[in-house]
Amino acid sequence: MTEIPRRRVGTWIPAARLTRSRIPPDLLPWLLDSGSLTQRLIAACPGQFAVRLVGQQRTRPLREEAAALELAAGVQALVRQVQLQCDTQPWVLARTVIPLTTLTGPRRRLTRLGNRSLGATLFSDPTMSRDPVEVTRLVVGSPLYSAITASMKKPPPELWGRRSVFRLDGWPLLVSEFFLPSIAGFPE
Repeated sequence: MTEIPRRRVGTWIPAARLTRSRIPPDLLPWLLDSGSLTQRLIAACPGQFAVRLVGQQRTRPLREEAAALELAAGVQALVRQVQLQCDTQPWVLARTVIPLTTLTGPRRRLTRLGNRSLGATLFSDPTMSRDPVEVTRLVVGSPLYSAITASMKKPPPELWGRRSVFRLDGWPLLVSEFFLPSIAGFPE
């Protein structure tokens, strides 16, 4: 098992190689689940589940995101950020990076999701495949932490997250999901 060393916070580690004792126990099942996070959140939410679009724009992805998608430096992508909420309480911040080359043909629908779930779209697509889940711990100072928490009034001191490259008919997109402290007290 590989530990996420303190000096390398922000490093993405394959879930299969993690030292599980270093991860908060209440987050472990969320981080390691390979199914639809949307479906799991709907099942765990005792009230109304909702997706709230925080922002969506064509921009250059962060260096680590571009590397995960094997994009050349400086290439633009569609970056979408949402909150997954239970009764208006944000439980998860999700960030999706979609290369513009992926957004052709029937995949153009991904540009028009608004407050609808990307997960529902992905998991209902018969051409979808998913690369292995990777896990990270982000803290203040990380470019990804800054991007994820920019819209938060009071960001937590650390964020645990997972990411996967999904492929629709072979065309990639990167989905990163970060679990907020408010999710900890609820059932899995």
